[in-house]
Amino acid sequence: MRNSTKLILLAVLAIICILLYGFYDIKGGFDYAFPRRMIKVSAMVVTGIAIAYSTVVFQTITQNRILTPSVMGLDSMYGVVQTLIYFFAGSMSVWVLNKYLNFGAAIFAMVLFALILYRFLFRSDKHPIFFLLLIGMIIGTLLGSLVTFLQVLIDPVEYLSLQSRLFASFTNVKAELLYISIGILLIAFIYGYLIMDKLDVMSLGRENAMNLGINYDRMVMNVLILSSVLIATATALVGPITFFGLIVANLAYQYLVTYKHSILILGASLMSVIALVGGQFLVEHILELRTTLSVIINFVGGIYFIYLLLKESRAAG
Repeated sequence: MRNSTKLILLAVLAIICILLYGFYDIKGGFDYAFPRRMIKVSAMVVTGIAIAYSTVVFQTITQNRILTPSVMGLDSMYGVVQTLIYFFAGSMSVWVLNKYLNFGAAIFAMVLFALILYRFLFRSDKHPIFFLLLIGMIIGTLLGSLVTFLQVLIDPVEYLSLQSRLFASFTNVKAELLYISIGILLIAFIYGYLIMDKLDVMSLGRENAMNLGINYDRMVMNVLILSSVLIATATALVGPITFFGLIVANLAYQYLVTYKHSILILGASLMSVIALVGGQFLVEHILELRTTLSVIINFVGGIYFIYLLLKESRAAG
């Protein structure tokens, strides 16, 4: 089966999931329920595309299909920002009640964290990419420990309010923040489209890419920043989903056997939409909200991550 046919099948499944979620079991109050469902669907589509896009390009420059942007500590940084706000300002502060301030603070802190990390570790080409990833994992662990320490000290009532922000949720998405996220992502996607051919060349490796005229180190920096902006925006909009990018990116590699990033990113994005919209439909109408989609994704993603590690180990052996 050709990749074009596979993409059409994915697109049809994605449309079916969106229509099913949007129209299923609407009893009265269509004008009230349908727009709110579409806001949630839009948030899931935006989040899914952003995570899929950032993961695929991140794995291209790292030459490793197990690593994701979350390994850089971006998810942990989001938790640190929210915990610090609740710890020092409280749940009734303007930084919590004003959705624009909270959204902007989260994105600004996450992108600034990534820029500082990249700036000091990529100077003069002194450090290889895997050194950056190792530092990112250490910093992520450190930030996670800081969050846990502050949560122990925080007021129990404040802690309960904070917990709702530390897990991904599509039920309380603000339409205004969704429009801002779409604007940010459109700018990122335009730039990503302009460098799509260079990403295809970079997948050949550092030496081959440089021999073909690519300024490899500069492109690595630009792609890392692009990836951090995408994942920061998605995380600030709905919350962290740790293993989701790992799942959809690797499924896209297996389903679409190609080196072209235009096909891989489109395929991973469609899979993201199917997983998020279809998964949320099952959670709301089949499981009757007895659990959350993020819990299911992290559970399945954790098992899949172990499977990939064992697969890589066997291949290396």
